[in-house]
Formats: sequence, C-alpha cells, structure tokens
Amino acid sequence: MKNQSVDVFDVVDEEFADTLVGLGLKRNVAKTLTYLINTQEVTSREIEMGSDLRQPEVSTAMRELQKLKWVAIREEKKPGKGRPFKIYRLDKNLNSIIQQLEQQKTLESRMMMENVQRLKSLKLTNNK
Repeated sequence: MKNQSVDVFDVVDEEFADTLVGLGLKRNVAKTLTYLINTQEVTSREIEMGSDLRQPEVSTAMRELQKLKWVAIREEKKPGKGRPFKIYRLDKNLNSIIQQLEQQKTLESRMMMENVQRLKSLKLTNNK
C-alpha cells in the first residue's frame, strides 16, 4: 500500500468556502475552488480527499469551473497501461475571481432594485 500526503481543509478554508456559497456558488464548486486556490496543481483524487467531496461532485464542480474559465486542465499519462489522468490548476488569480463575483453580484443587485422601483411606479386599479 502507498502512503500519500494530501492537504486538507482547515477552519479558514471552510469559512472561505462557506463565504463563496453565500455568494451563490454551489457547495461542491466552492469547496473545489477553495482547494485549488491553496495548491499549484492537483488531481481530482487529491481534491476528493482534501475537500471531503465524492468523485462525481468534483467532476461536476470542474465542469462548472471550466465554464467560468477559472480552471486549466492537462492530461498526464500513467506509467504502463491505463487512461491518462487529469491535472487541474487555477487559470485565474484569486483577485480576478473575486472581482468577477463582485461584478456579478453588483449587476444582480442593480437589477433587483430596478424591479423594486418598477413595482413602486406601477399603478394598480385596487391600490388605495
């Protein structure tokens, strides 16, 4: 049996992931992103063990992070037979990701306030 060392979440990592969830990211995406922020390059297996997620959750999170263009993927061939495995790393720095989240929430907030103003301006026939 092989002994492997993997980084695991601490209290600050959990708080960071919870804050990302509070901004609207799904939990598995937030935990995967948090793990990637703290590493250079990792395999999905390392993310699974370090963030306490299952393989399908990591795969789903990686697809979402790819859509956001926040992650880069490369394949590495295993020695001998077998499928190559994927190695993940962040493709954007943390400040860029936070700025993108900030812009998204600012836009959402502006749209909600416009809807509230629209409601105030509408005249209803039964309004007394």
